Amino acid sequence: MTYSSPLSELPGAVSAPDDHPEAGVPWHWGDPFAEQRTATRGVAVVDRSHRHVITVGGSERLSWLHLVLSQHVSALPADTGTESLVLDAQGHIDAHMVVGYTGDVVYLDTDPDSHATSAMPNGGKETLIDYLQAMKFWSDVDIRDATGEYAVLTLLGPDAEQTLAALGDTPVALPAEPFAIAALPGSGFARRMPWPGPHAIDLLVPRAELVDVWKRLTDAGARPAGSWAFDALRVESRQARVGVDTDDRTIPHEVGWIGSAAHVAKGCYRGQETVAKVFNVGRPPRNMVLLHLDGSMEVYPETGDPVLRGDRTVGRVGSVAQHHELGPIALALVKRSTPVDAELITGSGDERPQAAIDPDSVPEEGAAPGREAVQRLRG
Repeated sequence: MTYSSPLSELPGAVSAPDDHPEAGVPWHWGDPFAEQRTATRGVAVVDRSHRHVITVGGSERLSWLHLVLSQHVSALPADTGTESLVLDAQGHIDAHMVVGYTGDVVYLDTDPDSHATSAMPNGGKETLIDYLQAMKFWSDVDIRDATGEYAVLTLLGPDAEQTLAALGDTPVALPAEPFAIAALPGSGFARRMPWPGPHAIDLLVPRAELVDVWKRLTDAGARPAGSWAFDALRVESRQARVGVDTDDRTIPHEVGWIGSAAHVAKGCYRGQETVAKVFNVGRPPRNMVLLHLDGSMEVYPETGDPVLRGDRTVGRVGSVAQHHELGPIALALVKRSTPVDAELITGSGDERPQAAIDPDSVPEEGAAPGREAVQRLRG
């Protein structure tokens, strides 16, 4: 059954189409561009309660996760977090998760379309929790699907931290380091995030209290913002989403997840050989770049559409967003050999908008300011 957030029933909420990756939570609240501006200048709150939550407890929780995930977590300090991946045997990305460790429990939260891992012989998909359960063997770990117990909200903007005070009688003492965690009054926790934007805070709250927490935050001044605004800022931050910005060949190096989500020097994990080999002796075949799209035709590419240089396909389109300052933008996986100043077109229909690579999104020395890509299209 398709998930539908109770917040979607509140006045002003506009739901995404059923086939949209953000289906089930509010897409916007009437003015997505104003919501983005508030998320960068004040404080906005986004319903992300469609995310899946898995908890891992038990005495071997960290040492066991260290063996099955791509990140180094065996010595993860309490009240901190990180990002991690599950890879297939060839090093391709199966799932991405944000990790939070507090109260002797490790919390893994994933996008709704990032909880399925490798294909099974019957043609179906093995879910992330099925994969974790299959890797348990005799380890002392307790793996639970806690999606029905917890929901994720995200505060965005420079006033996000002070808005947390609305959730209790005393301010929440959240350290400044990325992925730092602080307990919320009653139950749940706040986790500082390095994206999208410099002032993002995830809240993991009891699902039964989702509507109440939302109302307390909005009563304290947080503007309701939809997944449209969140995605636009995510694309600007060049943060990939599994299943949208990745395909079945994507490796962590191509989307910037080496270091942040995949460790190159720790012990063996599934796909580790590819991670280490490409890092040490090679270069990934593609880069994820930010594209500035020509919006004059008001025709935009869709996820999975080709990126073309002349009549030759050089990449695929991932997330597409309309940004309050940058205009239409997209993430795309393009061949490493594609020049930064290449004249590109995107889409698969009769009308294909032009695209320009943002030089700041390419890992090269001496890149020109990204706004020049916008000017090149407009000029």
